[in-house]
Amino acid sequence: MTKTVSTDAIAPNAMRLLWAGFLAILAAGIGFGIRGGILFNWAADFGFTGAQLGAIGGAGFTGFCFGIIIGGVVVDKIGYGKLVVAAFVFHVLSAIIALSATKGQAQSTAYLLLYIGTFVFALANGTLEAVANPLVSTLFPSNRTHYLNILHASWPAGLVVGGLIGWILGEGMQVSWKVQLALFLVPTALYGLAFMGQHFPKSEASMKGLSVGEMMRDVGILGALVACALLGLFFKDGLGGILAFFTQNAFFTSTTWSLLSWAVALGLLFIVAVKTNYSIGSLLLFVLFMTHALIGAVELGTDGWIQNITGNILTPAQGKILFVFTSLLMFALRFCADFIERQLKISPIGLLFICSALAVIGLLLVSGIGTFAGAMMALAVYAVGKTFFWPTMLAVVGDRFPRTGAVAMSIMGGIGMMSAGLLGGPGLGYAKDRFTAEHLQTTAPAIYEQYKAPTASRFLFLDEVHGLDGTKLSAAQQASPKTPDQQTVVDASIAGDRETLKADSFIPLAMALIYIGLFFYFKGIGGYRAVHIDGGAAGRH
Repeated sequence: MTKTVSTDAIAPNAMRLLWAGFLAILAAGIGFGIRGGILFNWAADFGFTGAQLGAIGGAGFTGFCFGIIIGGVVVDKIGYGKLVVAAFVFHVLSAIIALSATKGQAQSTAYLLLYIGTFVFALANGTLEAVANPLVSTLFPSNRTHYLNILHASWPAGLVVGGLIGWILGEGMQVSWKVQLALFLVPTALYGLAFMGQHFPKSEASMKGLSVGEMMRDVGILGALVACALLGLFFKDGLGGILAFFTQNAFFTSTTWSLLSWAVALGLLFIVAVKTNYSIGSLLLFVLFMTHALIGAVELGTDGWIQNITGNILTPAQGKILFVFTSLLMFALRFCADFIERQLKISPIGLLFICSALAVIGLLLVSGIGTFAGAMMALAVYAVGKTFFWPTMLAVVGDRFPRTGAVAMSIMGGIGMMSAGLLGGPGLGYAKDRFTAEHLQTTAPAIYEQYKAPTASRFLFLDEVHGLDGTKLSAAQQASPKTPDQQTVVDASIAGDRETLKADSFIPLAMALIYIGLFFYFKGIGGYRAVHIDGGAAGRH
């Protein structure tokens, strides 16, 4: 039996604040889990393609980015409490907007409501995480990896609850998707009560009196370059696409709009450069930011689609059960981070490398599933792999860059979520459309012409492709018995899902190579260890 972990907390209400943060991220996880389970409903009700569903899901990440980055920059100055109130208001508002989408509306209207509602929901989640991550890092400075993993155990716990809601209420009782979605307001009310009236500590950087510019120096131009590149992509493709969709104005997809978007991103980069007195920033932090962009794409991007993919390969009900199973496994494992680090003597970088390798193997195994039992084993490998990515990366930043306060941790979280929203979610949606279309065009071109969507799917610089119409595909999937044409369409969709997972596995492979490099870097400087601010400043790391 392992010994009980000492809290080493710096505040008497540390545990209440930890569990308040737990409830806050739980609300985010529940909402995310429910949304993953009602993609089928949205496709059937509104005829959305895979790319359109991916874009709506992507808004659940891009909104998070704005919440966590803006919140992270101002939290040390305005305090945690005000941001908690703002997040609570955003959560309630997001429910009102999304629940206004009704079957029978014009597709563009429903798309707008679901996109904006999802964006505001994510804005609330990001604002909360701008509070919770630095708060827990400050409360437990001697054991950040353990307590940040406990904090983020609430995410898979929320996925479990959200998955159970979809399985029991959606599949079992056929309850409306609106009722399912509204249930995330219950933990929203609970975290509001838990935070009410609490005293919040200040971060190490804030106590030293460091300005925002000083906190940003380790981020510098290199770190800001990663965030601004993703913001430029959001202005160009995310914001531009949504404006073009609703206004039917080609300006928002034109070269002029593209140049304007990148000009705004460069302007933001220049502001950071001036604010930090043109600090280049830490090369290590730059590498961590780039790696976290990959984590966002593979972990959260895949999470947004995995119920849909496994439910398509097997059955929708089994897809929900598997999602709950993997989320439960993640929830339990995140309480074991202290045992892994202290008893097994595995450093955070070593843990991240092992997780990357398991994620590669897991995704490849999931791509070949054919039975429910096989799917459980394959997804267990993938779940173990992705369990420690996010909180352990946050712990590394907290350990190595204390003088950045909440700033670097929040920017990195924002980068991960922005990547999931701009690259992971839409990229997997595009891949599903592309691989499915290519398979059906090869095997049954006439059927493809009958089922293809009128709207083309686009992703970054890749060629346009017409995926399958969501309403027609849903009808084919639900038909019993199926006609030969319907079975051909369903088989093509499954083949597309398998190829999508194989392509997805290249992301954790790249991460594994990066962690090998970081392992040798830390070995060369005497090993991985936490550092602290000495006096009023900290050296480069």
